[in-house]
Amino acid sequence: MKLLRSCISSTSLRKHWLHISTQRLQNESKQKPADRAWAEPEGVISDVVIYNPLVKRKVPLILRNRGYVTWYMCGPTVYDSAHIGHACSYVRLDVIRRILEDHFDINLVTVMGITDIDDKIIKKSLESKRDWKELTRFYEKEFFADMAALNVQRPYLCSRVSEHLPQIIQFIGQILHNGGAYVSNEGSVYFDTIQYKGYGKFGAKEPGAPIHGKRNGADFALWKAAKPDEPFWESPWGPGRPGWHIECSVMASESVGANVDIHSGGIDLAFPHHENEEAQSCQYHGVEQWVNYWLHTGHLHSKNMKMSKSLGNTISVSELLREYTSDQFRLYILSSHYRTGIDYTDQSMVAPVTITKKFESFIDDCNNYVAGTLPMGNIDDVTLMKGLVETKAAIRTALANDFETPKAIRYLIDLVALGNKMLHSPAEEGKSRSPAAVAATANYVTSTLRSFGLQVNAKNTAQRDIIAAAQTTDVIESFVKFRQDVRNFALQSKSKDKTLLGVCDEARKELSVHGVQIKDHGKESTWSIGGARKISN
Repeated sequence: MKLLRSCISSTSLRKHWLHISTQRLQNESKQKPADRAWAEPEGVISDVVIYNPLVKRKVPLILRNRGYVTWYMCGPTVYDSAHIGHACSYVRLDVIRRILEDHFDINLVTVMGITDIDDKIIKKSLESKRDWKELTRFYEKEFFADMAALNVQRPYLCSRVSEHLPQIIQFIGQILHNGGAYVSNEGSVYFDTIQYKGYGKFGAKEPGAPIHGKRNGADFALWKAAKPDEPFWESPWGPGRPGWHIECSVMASESVGANVDIHSGGIDLAFPHHENEEAQSCQYHGVEQWVNYWLHTGHLHSKNMKMSKSLGNTISVSELLREYTSDQFRLYILSSHYRTGIDYTDQSMVAPVTITKKFESFIDDCNNYVAGTLPMGNIDDVTLMKGLVETKAAIRTALANDFETPKAIRYLIDLVALGNKMLHSPAEEGKSRSPAAVAATANYVTSTLRSFGLQVNAKNTAQRDIIAAAQTTDVIESFVKFRQDVRNFALQSKSKDKTLLGVCDEARKELSVHGVQIKDHGKESTWSIGGARKISN
């Protein structure tokens, strides 16, 4: 195993970023507020540094409230089934959520916005002749079922656009009152990007010529005037429905207030969606910075193209899980950094499948060694414990550095390799066993994997209980059938082989001790557990 002496301690990392943060605050304080893309919030500096897309560098994660963070997530637009491109983003964000909670003890209040009023939803509703509410509830339910199958935690709160129309209308009215928007001739309301001097934090394009009722091309709709045959709501500006960007601003503001610690979504949402969210929210709340930290996940590609329904290159979550386990897919995601794009192929899944099996096998071997059922093992407990301590420090440092999960997985693989080498070495005669060091290593590997959302060797989960029950049934069925064949052979022999019949009786008694009751009825045998009887034939 590689020695991990080069890792920086959390304390020194924190001091390093505190020094840099102080210098940057001094430099940025000399700039005009409108010229700053981002300002460090006031609060407590955590041990974590995070990439900031507005300034294109890593910055310290500063908590406005010690140990507590608000997080708004852009959720699905529920007009169709989710595919693994969507799943990739939500798994990555779920991993970050678990890291902040489990490794850095940060209390996260997570809110997810559900877009159930949108152009795509209306189009699908009209084409399928299904009520938009029925349509969106169906796909929302399916989405969360898919996420549960991938062990993605539900957010603390889910907000639907359709349940926030009064708040959206009030929000737009306040922006109009502030002079930050205007009403077009047809009754749509547009945000005035020229009037708002802070527009362009994500490097937005320059305003274009007036078009379709807009004063300039960069302006975006807060309220869309109603069209024939489309659902609409009444407003002071006439019947219509909200624009996409205003929906998230309102739901986030309603749930977490005038300042959001973390806001997340796929990289494709940075512009225009997050750009517009930030602009209209700052205008409404009268602040220069609405979101302190933006998290953007890289795309999942298929054949070097973004996975999307329009390209016809998607794979559904259910299709994925017919070929691979949720642990294998999650390990595939963990093996790349959350900001990078990754290409999905069957070949790309070979490594995570292999590594998942290695982790599972290692934990099983450790448990067997501790129980005394692994006949070999030459454990150098000093070296193993040293490796464990170094691995823990290195993984924490990697995770504190913008959630470097690929490094963390490599360090964990190195620790497993060290342990495996010892477990599968011939035991030295006269040398005492070291179950404590092995148990400590197995516990750390298991807890770390679970902190990333893997369910490796989690035999107490419902899914694995069902699988285990089915496998146990098959084993018992096969054994009873084998015993029945042996018994019938013994009965058919001329002298009725008493030795074989005695062995069959002993087998029946042994199983009864474990709750399996076998009854012989002539040439057939039945068995039962807890009253559920089966016939072996």
